[in-house]
Amino acid sequence: MKIKFIIFIFIFIWLGIIVRVFFLSIKSNEYYAKLSQQNTIKIENIPPVRGEILDRNNIPIAINKLGFKIELAPHLRGKKHIKEFNEEINSLVKTFPFLKRDKLVEKYIKKDSYYNHNFINIVPFISYNDILPVYTKLNLIKNLKVIPSPKRYYPYKNIAAHVIGYVAHANKKEIAKDPLLELIGYTGKIGIEKKYNKYLEGKKGTKRIKVNASNQEIEELSYNNPKEDRKLTLTLDIKLQKYISELFTGKVGSVIVMRVDGSLLAAGSFPNYDSNIFVSGMSHKMYNDLSSSLDHPFTNKMINGLYPPGSSIKPLLGLLYITSKLNERWSVDCRSSLHLGGRIFRCWKKNGHHHTNITKAIRESCDDFFYKGSLIVGNTKMSNALKRYGLSKKTGIDLPNEFIGVVPSRAWKLKKYNKMWSIGETANMAIGQGDFLVTPMQIAQVTALLATSKLPTPHLAKKIGNKVIKPIFKEVFTAKELKKLPIIQNAMYQVCNSPHGTATHYIHSKVVLAGKTGTAQVVGIKQDIQKRKKEHELSYYRRSHAWLTTYGPYKNPQYVVTIMVEHGGHGGSAAGSIASKIYNKLLELGYIKQ
Repeated sequence: MKIKFIIFIFIFIWLGIIVRVFFLSIKSNEYYAKLSQQNTIKIENIPPVRGEILDRNNIPIAINKLGFKIELAPHLRGKKHIKEFNEEINSLVKTFPFLKRDKLVEKYIKKDSYYNHNFINIVPFISYNDILPVYTKLNLIKNLKVIPSPKRYYPYKNIAAHVIGYVAHANKKEIAKDPLLELIGYTGKIGIEKKYNKYLEGKKGTKRIKVNASNQEIEELSYNNPKEDRKLTLTLDIKLQKYISELFTGKVGSVIVMRVDGSLLAAGSFPNYDSNIFVSGMSHKMYNDLSSSLDHPFTNKMINGLYPPGSSIKPLLGLLYITSKLNERWSVDCRSSLHLGGRIFRCWKKNGHHHTNITKAIRESCDDFFYKGSLIVGNTKMSNALKRYGLSKKTGIDLPNEFIGVVPSRAWKLKKYNKMWSIGETANMAIGQGDFLVTPMQIAQVTALLATSKLPTPHLAKKIGNKVIKPIFKEVFTAKELKKLPIIQNAMYQVCNSPHGTATHYIHSKVVLAGKTGTAQVVGIKQDIQKRKKEHELSYYRRSHAWLTTYGPYKNPQYVVTIMVEHGGHGGSAAGSIASKIYNKLLELGYIKQ
C-alpha cells in the first residue's frame, strides 16, 4: 500500500512538472510573442481636428487656426544627454524669443519619467507664420518633433460669445469622463462648444509604427484616419448679431430674435467678452476685472439671468383671467391704489385708469385690473397655468446649464421658507413682482406662444453635419384659451399701435407689431412714500429693469424680438427704438415677408 502511495505521489509530481514545462514552452510563447511585438511596434494616437461652427449663411464663427506644437524626446536629463537637453531648450528660446526657458523646462520635467517613452509636448502652439521660416531647420534636430496642432479661434471675437462659448484646457474631472480629452488637451466649456462637444471633437485616429531599441521610428505599418472636422451649422445670422451688438452698446441686458418656430436668428447677452481670451488663457488682473464687474459679463443673461417679469407677464395672466373665473366683459374701476392686507398696492398711473377691461388693462398696463383679478382667480390657478404655459421650467434650448426661474406658489413658499402664503403675494405676483423670476428666453418663448398658440422649443443648431434639425412644438392651450386668444393678441397690437399703448410712441418699425412692455422693480417702494420718483431720477442700480417683448408682423407672425435692459426704466423708452431697428433690419435682409 505504501509503495502504491509513493508511486502515485511520484507520478503526480512528474505530471505537474510536465504541465508546467508545457505551459512555459508552448502556451506562454503567445504571451511573450505579443509582448515582444509591443516592444517593437508602437501605436500612436492621432488627435482629431475639432469641427468648425458656421452661421446659417455658412460664415465660419468658430474655426481652427493653423499652427504647430513642438515635442522633445524623453530621458534627456541624465548625465549622458543633459548637454543635448540644454542645447535644444536654448535653441528654442533663441529661435522664438517669446518662449520662456523656465516654463519649457518645467513642462518637460513634469512629464519626463523612466516609464514614459513618448515625446513630451513642451510648446503647445506656435503659429504657422512664426514657424514657417525655421520649419526645415527644426525638423533636422533628432530630439525634436514639429507636429501640426490647430488652435481654436473665434473671428468675431465678442459677437455672440455667450451663445458660441469657448474651449479651454480640460481638467482631470473632464478627462475622467472623456479619455479622448487627454489626447486633445482642450474641451468646450460653455455654450454651443460645450453642448455639442462630443460631436465637434470627433474621434481619434491611430498609427502603427515599427521602432528600434532606442525608440526611433523605422517604418510606418498602418494609418487609420481620425473622424474629424465635423461641421455644425447654427440658425444664427452673425451679421445681424453684430448689428444688434452695436445697437446695444453701453447697455446691459439681453436681446433675443427668434422665429416663431423656435430657431434663433440672433441671441445676445451684454456686456460680453472676447472668447479668444479663454483659449490661450488670460492674466489674473483681466479675470478679476471681468468677474468682479457689477454688470456680470460672464453671465449668459438669456438663460442664466433671473429677473422679475414685471408687466410682460400680463398677456398670459389676462388670458387665464378671461378663461377661468372671469370673462372678457369683466372690468374694474382703477383709482390708482388698492388697500389689501394692511398694505397699499399702487397702480403705476397716479390718477388711475378708471373703467378698465382686459384690452385696456393690457394696452395701458393697468396694475389694479390684475391685482383685483388675481384675488378672484387665486394663486393656485395662476401658478398652475403659468407652469403649463412654459414658465418655471427649462425652455429646452440647446445650451447647457439653463435656469428654470420661479413661479411662486403656496407649496413653493412652504417648502423653501417654511412660511405661509399671504394674499398680498398673490397681488404682487399678478404684476410680475415679488418672488416671480423668469429668464429672457422664457419670455421670448411664451411670446411666440401668444403669437401662434404653439409653444416652440428654442434652438440654435440648424444642421449637425448633414442632419437638419426640425422644430419642436407643444400644444399647451385649452380649447377655451384658443378661442379667446385673439382678444389678447388684439390688446398686444394696441400696446404698439393705439394712441394710449405703452409702447406706441417708441415704436417706429416698418413692420406692424404686437407686444408688451414691462417695468420690473428691483427696489421696493416704501408704503409712506406719496410721490414716486421717476426712473431717471433714481441712481442707476436702483432703476427698474425694462422689458419689451414683441412679435411681427401682427397678422402673420414670423418673428419674436424680446429685449431686456437692466436698470433701463420703462420698457418702451428703453427698448422701443432697438426693437424697431431690428425689425427693419429683418425686413431689409429679406427674413420678413410682408
